[in-house]
Parts: sequence; structure tokens; C-alpha cells
Amino acid sequence: MLRFLPFMPSAPLVNVVRMSGMIAAGPRGLNDQALAPLLERAFRRGSPKAVALVINSPGGSPTQSSLIGARIRRLAEEKEVPTIAFVEDVAASGGYWLACAADEIFVDENSVTGSIGVISAGFGFQEAIGKIGVERRVYTAGNSKSFLDPFQPEKDEDVSRLRAIQDHVHGNFIAHVKARRGAKLPEGRDLFTGEVWVGAQALEVGLADGVGHLVPEMKKRYGDKVRFNVYGPRRGFLKRLGMDALTALPDAIEERALWARYGL
Repeated sequence: MLRFLPFMPSAPLVNVVRMSGMIAAGPRGLNDQALAPLLERAFRRGSPKAVALVINSPGGSPTQSSLIGARIRRLAEEKEVPTIAFVEDVAASGGYWLACAADEIFVDENSVTGSIGVISAGFGFQEAIGKIGVERRVYTAGNSKSFLDPFQPEKDEDVSRLRAIQDHVHGNFIAHVKARRGAKLPEGRDLFTGEVWVGAQALEVGLADGVGHLVPEMKKRYGDKVRFNVYGPRRGFLKRLGMDALTALPDAIEERALWARYGL
């Protein structure tokens, strides 16, 4: 109760934002709309000594990654609050984009980090629908409206167009990492091939600053009496009852595939 009395010094406060899951627009994923109120509260409430980002994400939408990262930087600079990322299982692809928004990045000995690249995946069904007697009919105004239609044969020009888009997004990702990590990155080494690193390997290539966990690291910096306020997404009423399982099935399959890419 002493910390509530006037003129009594309060223990240092670290606000913690948990960001776990696939990065995607919509009700299930990590996205700017869902995280905005959590980040706003974390940076503004209680005059925190630091904001800690606990990240466990295999990536997802580059746009949502960029929006979330930009919001973190804006709030950190506006409130002048140090921001430290702690990686759990994985901060890969868009997950690493989020980690780079912090001033420092800490990993576990088994954390997977990196995957600085862009990927698109899909299926081609044109032969399957032919075998079951289905005829595909597509009518467009504009030559590119049926771009990468999975029910039509793949076209070289569509693949070239997709790769041009990927190269542009990849360039933005590289620029973000270079801007945030700066001189910490080794010269002459290509870290942007989509490769991943485990644990202390990330320190060796400049993608992380240390091996450490949230509570011990914050106690080391702010003392044993440091307090933690944790902010995380709330589960909706239907989700708590399990009633969104059917509608969420496609998203769950996609997310499962993302985690499996890193052996998780």
C-alpha cells in the first residue's frame, strides 16, 4: 500500500505487451487494429521505465507488420521510453519486423529469428476441375484481373509480376532492418536471404543483442522491486466458448503451416 501514498517513491514499472501468433488482418491475427489500444496503454500508463515486447510470431502480413512497427516507434519516441523485445519460440519474417521496432532484442538459447524474406504460396487446380467435369468461366475487364487464378494454368507474366511485388516488399523489409539495427549488422554478409538463426547465432550476425529473459533482465536493470503490468489481446465471447472454430478453420490451417515452417 505504501506505493499509493503521496510523496512515497514507487517501485520501477515495466509495461509488457504480449504479441503471439500469426500477423494478419482480421479477428484472429496480430494486427494494428487489435494491438493499437494495448500499445497506447503500455506506453502511456504509469510512467514506465521501459516497455517490453514479448514476441512469439512466425510472421504473416507485411503491411500489418509495418503498421504495428511504426506505431511502436512513434510511441517510443513520443514518450521517450526504452523499448526492449524478448523473443520466445520464434520471431521470424514479420515477427522479426516487430522485434526490430524495439531498441534492443533479447532471445532465448532456442529462439528462432530472421527469415528476412517474402514468400507467397498457393495451389493450382486446373487439372483437378477438368477431371471432375467442371468448366472454369472467367470474364474480366482488365487483363490483370485474373492474376494468378488457381483454376487456370500458371502464366509466366503473372509469376514475373508477383516476383516484382515480392522484390519491392523485400526491399522495404531490408531497409527497415538496416535502419533499426544499423552498425550492429556485419559488413559483407547477406542476412536477407530468408535464412534463420537459433539462439546466440542471432547475436553473432547482429540480429539480436543478448540472450536473456524478461524478468531477470528487467530486475538487472531496474532492481528486484520492479513491477510488471502485462497487456495482451482479449479473447472474444464466441472464441471463449469455442463457437468460432468453424469460421476460423482456414485461418488456423494457415497459421499452423506458418509455425510448422520453423519446426514448431
